[in-house]
Amino acid sequence: MLEKIGKYEIVRSLGKGATAVVYLARDPDLDRLVAIKLIRFGEDNAAMSRRLRKLFQTEDSIGRRLNHQNIVRIYDAVVEAERAYLVMEYVDGSALDKFCAINRLLPMHRVIGIIFKCCLALDHAFHQGIVHRDIKPANILIDAQDNPKITDFGLGLNLGKDTNQDSTFVMGVGSPAYMSPEQVKNYPLNHKTDLYSLGVLLFQLLTGRLPFRANNPATLVYKIVNMDTPSVCALNPNLPAGLDPIIRKALEKDLYSRYRNGAEFAKDLSAVRYQMQEEDQTQQDLSHFESLRKVDFFAEFEDIELWEVLRISVWRELSEKVTLIREGDSHRKFGVVVDGFVEVSCNARVICRLGSGEVVGEMAFLHPTDTRRQATVVTLEPTRFLEINSAALDLSSDEVRERFHKVLLIKVLGRLREANKVLATLGQAAVQGSSSAYVAGLSPPLQLL
Repeated sequence: MLEKIGKYEIVRSLGKGATAVVYLARDPDLDRLVAIKLIRFGEDNAAMSRRLRKLFQTEDSIGRRLNHQNIVRIYDAVVEAERAYLVMEYVDGSALDKFCAINRLLPMHRVIGIIFKCCLALDHAFHQGIVHRDIKPANILIDAQDNPKITDFGLGLNLGKDTNQDSTFVMGVGSPAYMSPEQVKNYPLNHKTDLYSLGVLLFQLLTGRLPFRANNPATLVYKIVNMDTPSVCALNPNLPAGLDPIIRKALEKDLYSRYRNGAEFAKDLSAVRYQMQEEDQTQQDLSHFESLRKVDFFAEFEDIELWEVLRISVWRELSEKVTLIREGDSHRKFGVVVDGFVEVSCNARVICRLGSGEVVGEMAFLHPTDTRRQATVVTLEPTRFLEINSAALDLSSDEVRERFHKVLLIKVLGRLREANKVLATLGQAAVQGSSSAYVAGLSPPLQLL
């Protein structure tokens, strides 16, 4: 374990990447904590060493030009024969990648506040002629007050230099899932590529998934370049409708239709900010999760899948005699009774009454073409109902879709069997067949149900 790097006293390791180790250290002169990124140059790979030196020098030169409260400050840089180190502002917090999983999403108002500040930070970088080129969750740190700090400008592009002569201008760098269409096509870049990447990050922080997903890089690139962005409000129906046009504009494939700068992006975000609840919804989310964990319908769902179900659903607290589904309407809405009771009827005649763990509306959801409702569903008492957004479920993970279809199939088959029993009580006496073996040469008798 290192005890010192230059004059700086090592406290502990903060993390390790592909090319560098980051340490928490103390600056003895100013008596403050700093973060130090240490890079070692390998003797066996001269080309890689030259590349690391160039990235280090880029991060240092760009970082010193940027002075913004939401960009990590660069204090010092030292290049030695076998190593180099960068001394930076220490951020007591964590990277945003911690909050991208579906079961660890931040409340909406916090996400918007964080991205709003990142917009202003990128606007500052733009006015200094700097493009980050690698905006992603791991490169944005947040402290306890939700103040983001953009870091790692090693892949940054200085727009003020002649890119034909500037060796720091390297096409095709960045993280593929967050790259803009022009970046994956290796076109010349400007500041709008960072705004696109920030739009991808906003999408992910609100939904727990990326707008474009694929099993291989080639398919991912095709989707980024050619496919429309999914509706963020379809994936998370609890979001204000005003977010959809904002994210669509941030993820525009046409540069001229995308946001002109970070300030414009931030202004639109502030317009929908007031529509969001200020309170921390974490406790409510945990309560809903625990309630669903006790419902039979979700018994086979993994925890991570159950969190995804919550994100694509709307939790409804209903009084008695509320119509959930009306006969003759056309839509694919369905849901699960968390607790309470509902009545299902057809032509004003009762079919059945269902309680906790039962699903309603599943037939129109499962039917490939006919979405017309064949029955009416009304609450019989105060009822908690989880309404599943069909469009969001269609865009959800393969695991969640498969789990839903399996459980729904079991439910439908169970109800068909019960319906057969009821029909049998109304039918005439059945023909009694022979118990002897079937006649040779003929097909075996049909086995029904």
